[in-house]
Amino acid sequence: MTKKESKFKKQRRLGTLLPGLGDKKAKGPLAKRPYPPGQHGPESRRRSSDFGLRLKEKQKIRYHYGLKEKQLRNLISKSKRKESNWINTFSSLVERRLDNVLFRLGFFPTIPSARQATVHGHVLVNGKKCDIPSAIIPIGAEVSLKGAYNDNVLVVQTKKEPTLELPHFLKLEKKDKQDVGTVIDNPRLEDIPFEFEPQYVIEYYGKLK
Repeated sequence: MTKKESKFKKQRRLGTLLPGLGDKKAKGPLAKRPYPPGQHGPESRRRSSDFGLRLKEKQKIRYHYGLKEKQLRNLISKSKRKESNWINTFSSLVERRLDNVLFRLGFFPTIPSARQATVHGHVLVNGKKCDIPSAIIPIGAEVSLKGAYNDNVLVVQTKKEPTLELPHFLKLEKKDKQDVGTVIDNPRLEDIPFEFEPQYVIEYYGKLK
């Protein structure tokens, strides 16, 4: 059985902080060890091959959003069917996944924690329970938490100190004393909250239909 790599090691190996895994800033995985994990980490910043560079960029997306390779490919195929410059459509789809919307609204500190709450039935979309983290939330839809879950310790703490600022494509307001988020616009490529090279991702999946 392959040992699961920790979220800190993933970020160190990629050399990029991925907010979806928990942005610890000064206490983060790159603060004290800005090099890949392993015995030869500090000396192993060798130049990657062209394939390695493209693989690294697409892995950033996979790990940040918590996607399996099949899920990522399905989203890209769907995006390619909508427009030739598919990276823009892909950005909108991946940022409007329910688990990510909950994270970007500041309800949860990480995408995995938002996913767990969704699967356990604590999330409402337009007032109805939705337990599918991968659901793509349409523009105009409202996202909230079930009444009692708004008092969850993790939720309360995250609302005080959200991992990221509220993006332009979301609105957060009080309704009946509960926080309710609304998707008000299409996310753009620049809304992906970490550094990556879009062209490398486009080239990596160039032959995917």
